Parts: sequence; structure tokens; C-alpha cells
Amino acid sequence: MGEIQRHVIFLLLLSVFSSPAMADDAAIMEKLAKSLFPAPTGWTGSNPCKWTGVSCDSSNRIISIGLSSKSLSGSLPSDLNQLKNLKSLSLQRNQLSGPLPSLSDLSNLQSVFLDNNNFSSVPSSFLSGLTSLQTFSISENPGLEPWTIPEGLADSSNLMEFLASRANIVGSIPDLFGKLTSLKSLKLSYNNLTGSLPLSLAGSSIQTIYLNNQQQGLSGRIDVLGSMTELMQVWLHVNKFSGPIPDLSKCTSLFDLQLRDNQLTGVVPSSLTTHPTLANISLGSNILQGPYPAFGRAKVDLGTENNWCNPVPGPCDSQITILLMVVADLGYPMTVAESWKGNDACKGWIFVSCEQGKFVTGLNFGNQNWTGQISPAIANLTSLKNLLLNDNNLTGTIPHSLTTLKDLQLLDVSNNNLSGKIPNFAPNVTVKSEGNPLMNGKASDVNLSGKNSVVVIAVAVVVAALLVGILLFFTYKCYKKKRTSNYGIVQIPNRKNRSKSHKNGKVKPHNEDEDKEEDVHVYSGGNVSISLEVLRQVTDNFSEEYVLGRGGFGVVYRGVLLDGTVVAVKRMESALVDSGLSEFQAEISVLSKVRHRHLVALTGFCMAGNERLLVYEYMPQGTLAQHLFHWSELGIPPLTWKQRVVIALDVARGVEYLHGLAQETFIHRDLKPSNVLLGDDMRAKVSDFGLVKNAEKGKHSMETRLAGTFGYLAPEYATTGKVSTKVDVYAFGVILMELITGSKSLDETRPEEQKHLVTWFRRLQKNEIMNLLDPTLHTDEEMFGSISKVSELARHCTAREPYQRPDMGHAVNVLAPLVDQWRPSHQYEDSFDVGDQMSLSRELERWQEEDSTITATSLRPSEFPDSISSRGLQ
Repeated sequence: MGEIQRHVIFLLLLSVFSSPAMADDAAIMEKLAKSLFPAPTGWTGSNPCKWTGVSCDSSNRIISIGLSSKSLSGSLPSDLNQLKNLKSLSLQRNQLSGPLPSLSDLSNLQSVFLDNNNFSSVPSSFLSGLTSLQTFSISENPGLEPWTIPEGLADSSNLMEFLASRANIVGSIPDLFGKLTSLKSLKLSYNNLTGSLPLSLAGSSIQTIYLNNQQQGLSGRIDVLGSMTELMQVWLHVNKFSGPIPDLSKCTSLFDLQLRDNQLTGVVPSSLTTHPTLANISLGSNILQGPYPAFGRAKVDLGTENNWCNPVPGPCDSQITILLMVVADLGYPMTVAESWKGNDACKGWIFVSCEQGKFVTGLNFGNQNWTGQISPAIANLTSLKNLLLNDNNLTGTIPHSLTTLKDLQLLDVSNNNLSGKIPNFAPNVTVKSEGNPLMNGKASDVNLSGKNSVVVIAVAVVVAALLVGILLFFTYKCYKKKRTSNYGIVQIPNRKNRSKSHKNGKVKPHNEDEDKEEDVHVYSGGNVSISLEVLRQVTDNFSEEYVLGRGGFGVVYRGVLLDGTVVAVKRMESALVDSGLSEFQAEISVLSKVRHRHLVALTGFCMAGNERLLVYEYMPQGTLAQHLFHWSELGIPPLTWKQRVVIALDVARGVEYLHGLAQETFIHRDLKPSNVLLGDDMRAKVSDFGLVKNAEKGKHSMETRLAGTFGYLAPEYATTGKVSTKVDVYAFGVILMELITGSKSLDETRPEEQKHLVTWFRRLQKNEIMNLLDPTLHTDEEMFGSISKVSELARHCTAREPYQRPDMGHAVNVLAPLVDQWRPSHQYEDSFDVGDQMSLSRELERWQEEDSTITATSLRPSEFPDSISSRGLQ
């Protein structure tokens, strides 16, 4: 061997043994190269420092890897964090998959781009010890297993951007972001974050914050935004934030504010409408109140679902302005925001009573568990006689201004957390203040003096004794009779009937006597309010043996009345009592106004404590979805083509009635096979009206919260939130396609090009539809002609543009001739059938005439009619 060769080998060996870290970097890069497919262009040779997209420092240590947008697949080696000098890792916009390696303790790492890939999981030590990190992006990795933002990120004190939208992050937003003083951009949209905005964000340097479109929704108030003075862009839309919009006047650079589709209440602050830099703002689909805001030059989306006092800019009625100031000090409670509508407080406003139809004389805010303070603005309601604020959690003092109310007769502030002295009210004012331990004076202080005091007390004692006697007498009479003789009167149960111990956090055990006290009897539109006791009786105390099905709303039970009539009882899950209240009320409201032979009838309901139940007519053959998609496992025969066309016509007639034949126009918004129920005669009725919207007169479409089921959502609704009757037409077209094919609207088990039924169906030529036909259907020439007509109707109904879709009346006209020859022998009349409701009303009377020890009917589930369960009532 020559002298030169020996010298070269010596130098090579010396370099290897003197710099093991360099060899380690090369070995890791070799692993990375082998794990990527195809091999990155320019990654050849034994020296990775010469590979395309790879940079090294003066000691040949790897400091940068750049492989963005290379159409690479494969995974990353687990020891990638051994590249100790690595400063930049750019792997975005590829198809990389598998678990992410830990990046912990890469103290030199400054930027990481992993977005737009298909990674599957994040290690627990993923981001700890990254003391130099400035930019981190992992957005658009929807296949990640649920993970939480690691607390180790707090080590990254230099972090400026954290981008993790559509990355399947769960849990709450940690406090650490408010402590990262360099952070400018925080983007966490389209995840499953819950909880509230951390108060630690106050005073942070964040300029851009995207938290929109969380699956379950972030909640709580957004007051902290007012102290984030460097904000420029705020996206909080499609969540569950509540409370008022804060004053954002200190956010002097704010130009984009997206707050739509939340539960915000109160008046839009004037500081927002006059904000000098605000250029784009959305506030639609909240529960905002007060005057219709005017924003000047800003691009504004106010939607249609707020409760402005007037439909155009301008001041509200003076009494409404005062009332909104009053509830501002109470945080604009949700119950007030949802029910105070219009520009006249004397027209059905909850908690407000008036005289002569125009003067507010009473406010009954008692027993609501509200927080806040007593507003001095109450003194501006100069006709006020009674002010009830008892049994809340109010703090502060009683405003002295209330003593100026000349007509005031009663002030009840008992059982709160008030402090200070009771102001000096006139002698004729009764003040109840017991249960305020921090307040000066006795718990039952009344501002009376001298002889007047004695006279008033004596009269009060006599009146109280008389009232107690009368109350006991009528209680005894009602107990003996136990029947509903006042169906024409609507009585509202006390939603906040709780003891002080309950308010302090102790939950009272269930007491059936309390259920009896909340028994409400209403006969309005055929709907009866039924006591919880009765519903426990007819379902054998909600026995598992009586369960028909379970769904997002809760559990559906079969119930049997004493005369053997079977009903379906839908019981809301306790966790949904607050969030699902609007759907519960919507069902009652809509089905009290509409009656049609192809709409499932609501025969009763119950609101007792935390219980919310709906009682429907029983549909023994279950749902259309069961007969289309699950007939084999249920052991029932598949639907014939004749049955399918009859069902389609029934649904079309029911929806046609909602759209144009009822007293008002209703949009169902959740039309699908599981919401189509079948009777023993296989005739169909549309059910589940919790998402129904009442269309405004003169408006072809309106914006609203996105709701419904993917696969049945019309394109314009899914992308813009604009809803019209044509969204139901689209969903009906999808159902027609399912009736023809026997396939679901969305099916992940099908090949990619066939997953979405509408796209697949519309892509085929008319003469190719037979290739999609449900294999259980055996066609002949007559049936083929019928299928072709229904297929053409389905195509028209699912047209991309709403104006290209027909009305439901057209669908009825197309389908009706197809079923004439198959008309069942039993002819239905269009007249409204109230027999079931009257039967239930009489049944309730029979329940109440029985002794209080009455037991549930002995009819057991095994004795029910031979039918499949009505799981569609979910």
C-alpha cells in the first residue's frame, strides 16, 4: 500500500473516532432516507451534508432538513431528536404517516413544520426542552389520535407561532400560552377543545388567535379579550361562548373579529361599533339584544338570529333600554336573552309585569341562581311597585337610588350575599332581607316606625293567617279531587325550586313528592304536560326492559297506558338539559302548531327539575333506516319498490305541509331515514323536529347555525350557513337515492369515488342507474319506468344550486301517479286526527282519579305488539 493511501485511511479513521457525533448524525439521516418513499431527490452519497434540502454547520452537524411538498410517504425514525444541532425541520405538505418522534431536548431547534400530513400519534414528551423554538406547525393532521397540548411547551419561551388547526387536540387550553411573552399567533381551529379562555391570556402579546369550530365547543365568557391589547385577528366562531361582548377599545389594532354562532348575550357595546380599525366582523347566530348596531364602513355579518329590539338601527323603547341596563349588572342571563324579544316589554316578557299594557310595575327575578349586583338603573322604572331579587347569588349593596321609587311597595332581596346597610325606604315599603349574613341590621328588617309599624305588622299577620288558611283549604280539595279541570290554562313549573343548601352546592336527593308538586296540566294544540310520576308509572320507572333505542338526545322508552295504548317516551340525558333545551322547546313549539297525517304527533311532554321528556305516538315498525340498511340483522323482509315509493310520497307530503300548507313555513333541517318512522301499515311519518326553523316571511333564505347530518346537508347550507326550504328538498333527494340503491348517503367502507352517494349517483348516466339498484329489488319493465322517474326526481332535488331544485309540491306531483295503482285499501283523510291526544287526556284523568298508591300496568315488554323497536325516536 502506498504512502499516500495509508495517509488517507489514517485521516479518515482519525475523523471518525475524533467526531462520533458526526457519525451519529449520518446514521440517523440514513435511517430517515430509508424510511421515506420515494427516496428524496438528491439524497445520494454517504455525506448527508451534500443532500438536497439538508444543511450542516461548520462541524458537519445537521442543522436543517427541508422536504416540503415532495409528495413523500413513509414515517419518521424514532431517534430524530438525536440530531442535537438541528435548527429547522420542514416536512409539510406530504403524505407522511405513523407516529411522530419525540423532539424533546433539541435545544437549538427554532422551526418545525409538520402540517398537511397523515401522522397518527404524538408522544407525551413531544415538545419539552425546546428552549429555542420560535415556530411550530402541525395543522391539517386530522388522523392524529386525540392528544393534549403538552405542558413541556412552556420551555419554549421564545415561541412566536403555534399552529395546530385540525390536529385532533382535546382538553382545555392550558395557561402556558399567556406566559409565552413572544407568542404572536395561536391557531387551534377545528379541534375538540373544551372549557373557557384562560384568564392568563390577559396582557399577552398575541396578535392572531383562531379557536373557531371546536367539535363540542369552547364555553364561558370572553372578557379576557379586552385586555389582550395587541390583538389583530380573533376567530371564535362556532363555539358556545356566552355572556356579553367585552369592551375592545384597548385593542387598537383589531381589524377582524369573528364571533358568530355562539351564545353571546347583551347589547353590542358602542366602543365596538365605533372601533377605528375594525374592518370585518360577524355577530350572527347569537342571542344579542338592544338596538340594531350600525358599524359604519366595516364589513358586517349580523345574521338573523339575534334579538334586536328593532330590525333597523335606532334606539329601543326607553323601558327596554332601562331593563337591558338592569340585566347588564346580572351578566345578561341566558333565559332573559332568549325570551326578551321585540320593542315592547309589556308583551309577554318573562319576569316582567305591567299595568295598562305599557308601564312596568313588577320585576320578579327571584330564585334564578343569578350572580351580579343590583343595578341602580332600576330606579328609572318609575312605575315599579314590586321588585323580587330573592334567592340568587347577588353581591354588593342595595342601591340608594331605589328609595326614589314612589310607588314601590315590596323589595325582596332575601337569601343573597349582599352587604352594607339597608337604605332608608319610605314607611309603606316592605323590605325582606333575611339570609344576607354580611348585611347590617336584622335579617327581617322592615323600614317601619312608631304606630304605623304596629298597625302594618298587625295587618300583615292577619292577612298571612287568612292566606295560609285559604291555601290549606284548596290544597286539601285538590288532593281529594286530583283531576285536571283547567286544561285551558298554561301553568309554568318553577325551574329553580331549590333550597339554600342546594344553592351552596349540595344536591338534594330525589323526592317523588316534589315531582307531584311540579305536575303541570296543559291542553294546547293537543299537547298535554304530564307529571314525571305518571311517566315513571307507564315505563315501569324507566326500566331497561322498556328501552326502544338510544341516541344523541337520550333514551327512548316504550310506555303503556292503562287502556293498553302504547306510547314512545323520549327522555333527555341529564347532561343535555341545558344545551338541548332549545331543541326540546322547538319540538313542543312546532308540533303544537302543525298536525298532519305524515308528521309524528307529539302527545305530551314533561319538565320537572332536571327532567325533560317528550311523549309521541308509537310507530311500531321503527325507522326507514332500519328497513333500508339493517333489515337482514333485524330479521325483517326488505322493502319492496311499491313500499318505497309510498314511503317517499308520504315523506314528500309531510314536508310539503311544513313548507307551504301549515299556518307558518317550517324548515325541518334534519330530514333523513332515521327520522322517518313507519306504522304497521308501512305508512311513513316525519319525526324529530328539534332543529326546525321557522322561515321568516318574505325571505327566501336566512343564515343560522349549521345543524343536521352530514350526507344530507345541502351544499349552500354546509358552506355558508344559509338555510331555506330547498335544504329539505336536497335531503329528500338524498333519501330518494337511498331508496333506489339501498346504500347510505355516506359510507366509508365503499371505494373513495363511491363514498358520497350523491356524487356517485349524479356521476352516472341515466341508463346506468340500474348498476346502483338495490340488489333486493327484482325489476320488471313497469318497475324500471317507475325507478327512472324517481331517479330523475332525485337528481333534480339534489341540484347544486337551490334555485335549480323543485318545491316539495312538485315532488308530490311526480310521485303521486306512481302509487295510485298501489293505493292501500284503507283510505286516509287529510283531516286532523286528535283521537290519540284526547285518549291521552282522558287517560291522565283516570290516573289522577286513582289512589296515590296506583301501580304501573302489568303489561310487560314480552306482551307488546309483535313489531320492531322504534329506534328512530332519538
